[in-house]
Amino acid sequence: MPRNLIKRYLPAPEKITGHKSLRFLGTMLHDPNLWHLNRHSVARGMSLGLFNAMLPIPMQMLVSAIFAIPLRANLPISVALVWVSNPVTMPALFFFQYKVGTMLLGTPERSMPMQLSLTWISAEIQHIWQPLLTGALLMGTVLALTAYAGTMLYWRFWVSRSWHRRKLRRRHHR
Repeated sequence: MPRNLIKRYLPAPEKITGHKSLRFLGTMLHDPNLWHLNRHSVARGMSLGLFNAMLPIPMQMLVSAIFAIPLRANLPISVALVWVSNPVTMPALFFFQYKVGTMLLGTPERSMPMQLSLTWISAEIQHIWQPLLTGALLMGTVLALTAYAGTMLYWRFWVSRSWHRRKLRRRHHR
């Protein structure tokens, strides 16, 4: 089952909840849904992580972790999936989000330089932030809904297939 594969790479909950720097959170990190691999918490974690990955903000991992606690989403999965947007994929994601945002808002596209620089970004941010944020929110919402539904359907399929195989094995051993 994918559960065993995922568990192999996740840190032990006791290691994280017992960390000195996280003591200020008290018992909030002790909710089993933050750590267990069940259908609902994994689906929430996938959804939350992918939504936050699309946001053009700093500290996406922290945002994902903060929201995972009250939403009772799987914390390690929600934090790990934020890395879908990483320094390699971010330029393409942001460009696509900007294009989608300009189409939705009907705003003219700004010309892009051959090489991006902080000077160009700081000069153009007032013109590009709305389409970028609009595209990011749309992409994040679509990915989050798709991840949630896909995880729930795949989990149900996996369990149903396992039950069916178990039933066939029992019949075969009689």
